[in-house]
Amino acid sequence: MLQIHLKDSTPINVEAVVRTVPHQREVVRGVWAGQQVYAKKFFGARAVQHYTRDLTGVNNLILAKIPTPSMLFQGEVQSEQAYILIFSLMPEAINAEQAYQNLGSFARFELAKKLVKTVAQHHHQGLVQTDLYLKNFLVGGDVIYTLDGDGIRKYEKLSQNQALENLCVLLSKFDVLELESWLQELLKTYTEARGWQALPDAGVIRKMTSAHRQKVASNYADKKVFRQCTDVNINALEGLYIAVSSHALNLDLMQITEQMDAYFTKDNLLKSGRTCTVAVCEINGKQIVIKRYNIKNFWHGAGRALRQTRAAVSWANAHRLKLLDIATAKPVALIEERKFGLKGKAYFLCEYIDAPDAVQFFTACANKVSRADAIKNIATLFYKLYLLRISHGDTKATNIKIVNNQPVLIDLDSMAQHGFAFFALKAHARDLRRFMQNWKDDQALYNGFVKTFKAIYADHTPLKMAGIL
Repeated sequence: MLQIHLKDSTPINVEAVVRTVPHQREVVRGVWAGQQVYAKKFFGARAVQHYTRDLTGVNNLILAKIPTPSMLFQGEVQSEQAYILIFSLMPEAINAEQAYQNLGSFARFELAKKLVKTVAQHHHQGLVQTDLYLKNFLVGGDVIYTLDGDGIRKYEKLSQNQALENLCVLLSKFDVLELESWLQELLKTYTEARGWQALPDAGVIRKMTSAHRQKVASNYADKKVFRQCTDVNINALEGLYIAVSSHALNLDLMQITEQMDAYFTKDNLLKSGRTCTVAVCEINGKQIVIKRYNIKNFWHGAGRALRQTRAAVSWANAHRLKLLDIATAKPVALIEERKFGLKGKAYFLCEYIDAPDAVQFFTACANKVSRADAIKNIATLFYKLYLLRISHGDTKATNIKIVNNQPVLIDLDSMAQHGFAFFALKAHARDLRRFMQNWKDDQALYNGFVKTFKAIYADHTPLKMAGIL
């Protein structure tokens, strides 16, 4: 069994490595002095700095009487330049991210209120959690425990604007649709916990929350998934750039890249065009869709060589939707031909969804309840995209699969997330207009969507711009 030997204490018998940040720290679960513990080990060039910062943060939480797992040991690791903090394991508690995902809507709302109260308590004590993710809180019965002292900062005087900016970071972690209905109550909860007389302006909070959500989504989808990280593994073969999702690391990359074009047989083709060819094939027992973005000629190649490939756009957008909890086909890999930094043919691989598209679903489905349920779920998806300022760019029915009455978006190479509300509104209206063209020959279905859109959209402006109202 792996052990971590400590100076002036018994060793930790490591049962599992929970998380590793290369060249910086490692979090493990194990047994120390006869009890179950979590331990954070700090190493590398900045070990002392990271250790001291984490220790200071934990002590600030303890001094402020904010619940946090008990710190059992602080000190050095024997025979190596490393430091360690040991915390009691709380077997009955789960992190707030897991709890939020597993709960129904009302229970989520109650959890959200508890988290808002906890953050208000931080702010009342002049503390700010700079790494404010739901996984940095533990839910143990009615108590919320704050984790990760590394992200805790102490302010002598925390301004109202700084506190609200930090609150908006927390609010951005909740589902955007649920937050729309919860916002006033959550602001009331925060205001009462701080002892303030007036509620913050909901419109300002909504804008600040949206801006932070967009920033996080962009940093993840447009930057992080193109480099080595927990979710993505990067390979650089001769003349190729390859990014593979962690869930698909069992794929034989060499086999795939060597015979990539061989998968595009007559029997496998889903679509054949000059700029894009799509095939479905079986790789390692899984049905995989391969989308090849072709170079038509020299001038087309010259124009695309320095730009982001459409395969890379699809890769980024698939991860963006995953982060924002919108159903899409799981991204598998991105493969780009590169010579002297110039891009050529590119491939986007994702899991195949064996389900009908929206037209096929409504044509085959005679059950009125299922049809109404699917209409509501599709309209809800559009409203969620509207709130997130995301436009799909090609909302024909074939790009919406229906799985258990739930819509799944595919074909993401025209998708965009807009920074400005005006452009987002115009693009969303185009998406709605294109979507409704699918049903121009089915008046009953068309009217069903119009009625449902009106009921779901709190703001009817995009519906009017799309000519639906």
